[in-house]
Amino acid sequence: MNHEYDPSVSPSPPGSRGKFITLEGMEGSGKSTQGDALVRHLREEGVEVVFTREPGGTPTGELIRDILQHDKAGEPVSAEAEVLLFAASRAQHVQHVIEPALAGGTWVICDRFIDSTTAYQGYGRDISVEQLQQINHFAIGHTRPDLTLLFDIDVDAALGRLQKHFEAHGGEADRIEQESRVFHERVRNGYLQLSGEDPQRFRLVQADRAPGEIAAEVWELVRVLRG
Repeated sequence: MNHEYDPSVSPSPPGSRGKFITLEGMEGSGKSTQGDALVRHLREEGVEVVFTREPGGTPTGELIRDILQHDKAGEPVSAEAEVLLFAASRAQHVQHVIEPALAGGTWVICDRFIDSTTAYQGYGRDISVEQLQQINHFAIGHTRPDLTLLFDIDVDAALGRLQKHFEAHGGEADRIEQESRVFHERVRNGYLQLSGEDPQRFRLVQADRAPGEIAAEVWELVRVLRG
């Protein structure tokens, strides 16, 4: 995954802004795998693209990611601090990676963006969605995705995938992955509500199918943006 934008690579014609696509869904939905496939397909078609992630995407953002996921600060992170850390990482990400790339005509595929905060901290942790929207607006200004792909899957199936992954590859669940099933159910429901409220931007992708079948659908949804 590319976390930095290099403006020296294949500059696009002046005035042609890139497309911004975000990938959303709960842990175990397969969105990162589909992101890899989408980026490969775009590059095969000659599209200059950056694949990045949140939290993270910049050196500062990656440090914040460690705090959020692995308790690197050595103390519990409050729900309010969690929101502000995500927003800080996002502000850095937009200013140093996302906007420079888009302005140069490069497409940006981002694994998580503002909807993750609304789903996880808003619906999952019961923080005011209105407050979150204000914080997000402060962090990102007028930067908005052209398309958001929501990979939806049953909670038990998603958590089962995570468990199999850890058994096969080692590692352990991070702070968010360790949350209760009820929490993850609230997150999923939050995502579904968000997609229903903004059908122009969201496309719902059923993620409990074969990866190749999902990738084919994703490509059909994305190719529309190419015009």
